[in-house]
Amino acid sequence: MAVPLRADMSGAAKLIERARADLSRGDGIAAEVDLRKALDAGAPKEAVAASMGEAMLDQGERGKAREWLEPGQFAPEEALLGRLERLDGNLVAAGHAYDRALAINDKDAGLWVDIGRLRYAGGEHMQAIEAADHALSLDPASAPALEFRAEIVRDQFGLLAALPWFEAALAHDPNELQALGEYAATLGDLGRAKDMLAVTRHMLELNSRNPQALYLQAVLAARADDNGLSRSLFDKIGDRFDNVPGAMLLDSVLNLRSGNFLLAAETLEKLAARQPGNMRAQELLAAAYYGAGSYSEVVRRFDPLAGDGAASPYLLTTVARAHEMLGERDRAAPLLDRAANLNDRATAAVSIGSELGGMLSRNNLAEAEAAAEQRRTASPGNADAQALAGDVQLARSSAPAALDRYRLAAKVRVSDSLMERIAVALAQAGQGDAAAALVESHLAQNPSSRTARRLVAALAARQGDWARAAQLLANLRDSTGGGDVRLLADLSLAQVRSGNAGEAEKTAAEAYRLQPASAVTAQAWGMALVALKQRPQDARALLDKARAIAGDNPMLAEARSQLGG
Repeated sequence: MAVPLRADMSGAAKLIERARADLSRGDGIAAEVDLRKALDAGAPKEAVAASMGEAMLDQGERGKAREWLEPGQFAPEEALLGRLERLDGNLVAAGHAYDRALAINDKDAGLWVDIGRLRYAGGEHMQAIEAADHALSLDPASAPALEFRAEIVRDQFGLLAALPWFEAALAHDPNELQALGEYAATLGDLGRAKDMLAVTRHMLELNSRNPQALYLQAVLAARADDNGLSRSLFDKIGDRFDNVPGAMLLDSVLNLRSGNFLLAAETLEKLAARQPGNMRAQELLAAAYYGAGSYSEVVRRFDPLAGDGAASPYLLTTVARAHEMLGERDRAAPLLDRAANLNDRATAAVSIGSELGGMLSRNNLAEAEAAAEQRRTASPGNADAQALAGDVQLARSSAPAALDRYRLAAKVRVSDSLMERIAVALAQAGQGDAAAALVESHLAQNPSSRTARRLVAALAARQGDWARAAQLLANLRDSTGGGDVRLLADLSLAQVRSGNAGEAEKTAAEAYRLQPASAVTAQAWGMALVALKQRPQDARALLDKARAIAGDNPMLAEARSQLGG
């Protein structure tokens, strides 16, 4: 329902219509200008309230948006007020606003999309999917509903599966900016940089100030290591994305690359405070303090995290280097050894084993199971609750029960981590072929997934397809900068087994250069030299060093026997 204008207000009506067109292009600034002109032309406040509230929301001016929307006399205002409350994190208040909007008009597909987003944000994942389906039943041609379903499909089945849904949304409305932005982001994650750039350029044709398009182009430039262009594009966004985690990470990475370590640390401190479980933010924060020469701060802040069994090799190495800079080599050595010998969960899946990386303690399994099942029962539509319950069952070696819970979680989204845990459960249940098929399918849908590439490489190695394993690992090395010594050691082994001893020696030598105190890198280099049939004395010394650090193993013994000892 909208407030009608008198016949003598045709000028105001045209301005309001033009403002709505501005909003459809995501140009809240132009919409505000037109709406204020409409007010000056005599339009009553009630006639512009919803559009003005949307214009304020578009500009990130939530306080001003609230002033226009809070009277909430009509469905559009209530729906926008619900969106405002959702963005502000007031989920209960958002629900009340949406309820009031539904009481006025429950046949609005766009309203049901907003309700679905609220449910998703509140952890009611299954109910969010139901809302998306209901929106499409009300209006199968609704671009916002198709776009929301595309996001859900992307979480459920992967990047490639989502493309037809995004394209369907854009077929109905080629200028729907939300769909364009998510479509562009999906193309970028698929590695289709040119297609992503074309979509973002179209977005900027519609609205030259569109922050999402500028942000995505900045991400694209950063991936291409064009830091100057990325920074220029990012700065054009202004403060619109100041609190968006992805944008905060990008800003920090650009500052790190340009040597502005303290600026990077300032942003990362804010992000780490908001998301203490964001390990990427923690790693970059440690790197920022290390780059700034604040070695004591690295040790103070991150020694406890480095003591955690789930600490990444990157964080372990950064903390170890900080100890070295402080002259504490005795404290650095164990961390470097852990970093070098840490089998990340993807590598552990060469046998798709049952390691959960310290996720659960076997001493508390009964307590953990009771808590997880209680949470799952209380929130059956919450994917995280289902996944956690599956983790407990997997730790109990109850693979069938774990799979039941994981499959419910997978109806909402299949992250790299969940895919890996499902593969582990399938293998434990004796369904190795199904585990391999799952991993291959996930990689096909998400070709940029680091975890999937490591798992598929591991599976290829198990099947004796060393050439494919080497290709996958080499691609992974090239796309991630080559600083992962475990990856380099695995790649060297794959190159040896596939008959490329020359490349294997170069790869292993680089791994050893990065971590010479590691048994893994010493063994890799020694094995490569044995395969190359060169420098037998160096090869023997390296293999002896590896055995002295970590003991014997079948591959090490095989290499030593080839040297005659």
